[in-house]
Amino acid sequence: MGIEVDIRRRLGEYELDMSFSENSKRIGVLGASGSGKSMMLKSIAGIELPDSGRIVLNDRGLYDSEKHIDIKPQKRNVGYLFQNYALFPTMTVVQNIAVGIRRPREEKAERISEMISKFQLTGLENRYPAELSGGQQQRTALARIMAYEPEAILLDEPFSALDSYLKDHMQAELMEMLSDFEGTVIMVSHSRDEIYRFSDTLLIVDQGRIMNHGRTKDIFSHPETRSAAMLTGCKNFSAADIIDAHTIFAKGWGITLKVKQEIPKDTHFIGYRAHQFEPIWGECTENCIKFNLSSRADLQFERNFYIKPECPEYSREAVITWYVQRDKWESLDKKGLPDFLRFREEDIMFLK
Repeated sequence: MGIEVDIRRRLGEYELDMSFSENSKRIGVLGASGSGKSMMLKSIAGIELPDSGRIVLNDRGLYDSEKHIDIKPQKRNVGYLFQNYALFPTMTVVQNIAVGIRRPREEKAERISEMISKFQLTGLENRYPAELSGGQQQRTALARIMAYEPEAILLDEPFSALDSYLKDHMQAELMEMLSDFEGTVIMVSHSRDEIYRFSDTLLIVDQGRIMNHGRTKDIFSHPETRSAAMLTGCKNFSAADIIDAHTIFAKGWGITLKVKQEIPKDTHFIGYRAHQFEPIWGECTENCIKFNLSSRADLQFERNFYIKPECPEYSREAVITWYVQRDKWESLDKKGLPDFLRFREEDIMFLK
């Protein structure tokens, strides 16, 4: 059981070449705009046709180029939640939900009533999509999908058009509504926060290929590649030269780092998250960089400091970013700005 995808399709400048097999019920797909995320979802749903490959859901072949299998979208038993929800504008809430239900009349009415109650649409039954809020439209679209009991639900950037407050509220609401769904849910997004909150398993996609595949929390902790680290929110990167098994020189920052662990031989970059630096007042300790302030930005909940690297000539990209959360401001205000920032070994990311 689970889902298997192994597809290829030419997409302009690059080729979509996606291959993964997963039994997890909550799968996140993270990538930049235009990386092929949505095309993969549309291929699974049957909206787009790959050039070659195969797609299997719960041991049932949905697409197989060699066996000439291409199940029609309405027969795949896959629900697709579009960005704009794709409700029929001339149909009421009840009529939209009823569209996909193939049951005798009495059972159909019972199923609609069940969905109205489950998705908190009571009192809205006879309204049209234009008369609904964004949250109500989302609940109606999800009720329509769930009404015909799909084996999988595909979420394509479901919160991309929302402001931050509404986005957080609707994310929590969606997760609650899907909590008792036993099938597979795949959510595509370019928002690392959405993906981290939602998914157990993560696919990192870049230029049509899966660069990382594993447990979401593991990939965020150890992204392995520069592109994965960037997509998961890392702000600081430097090209690096390995000096020996426990010593590495960060060329962009002009500092040498010494670690107890053995440095992976395929390391070409170092990454370090902006909120993980340890401020040091007084004498320099190992793995420290001088706090040479370039600029700062004071935000409502965070202070951002931009530090010049040690090397005399540096690019704009090499400036080191340090984020200080609001709960640390009091200490910083009492002590003043630090003399150094220390790279903690357990937080250094060795990247391919």
